[in-house]
Amino acid sequence: MKDLISLDIIEKKIFLIRGHRVMLDSDLAELYEVTTGNFNKAVSRNLDSFPPDFMFQLSQKEYKSLRFQIGILKRGTHSKFLPHVFMEQGVSMLSSVLKSKRARLVNIQIMRAFVKLRELLNTHKDLARKLDELEKKYDAQFKSVFDAIKMLMTPPPDPGPKTIPGFKPGK
Repeated sequence: MKDLISLDIIEKKIFLIRGHRVMLDSDLAELYEVTTGNFNKAVSRNLDSFPPDFMFQLSQKEYKSLRFQIGILKRGTHSKFLPHVFMEQGVSMLSSVLKSKRARLVNIQIMRAFVKLRELLNTHKDLARKLDELEKKYDAQFKSVFDAIKMLMTPPPDPGPKTIPGFKPGK
């Protein structure tokens, strides 16, 4: 069963949208080996199983942004409908809607991928908390070490607009 779909493939299909980790309807349909149309028909026949905190439809702006993140799609491969995205609970609910053996096995792998991502995020939070505790305990002795570690953990600031030497705006 573990060889059905690797966790790496599933992890690449999980996106962060509106602050939630979600999967696209087309990616889920591909994993379940059904067409996106049939997948969405099964979901629409069971809409009461998918409240807004389980599934939502992307806005046009979100969809365009996501298409740019994924890359340029081949002609004819994108839908004229805005995609639905499913949060972890929505993906879990899919196993009751799609009743095939493959759907159950794929859902197990997807749940493992979500759990793995959650564990990675918790590890990062734990590391930051432990670093704060150590800093309080050994504040003066290792201040430069703690500052260097914190600097490595934070993303670089946005440099803003690039200035061109010799160019003075407004003149």
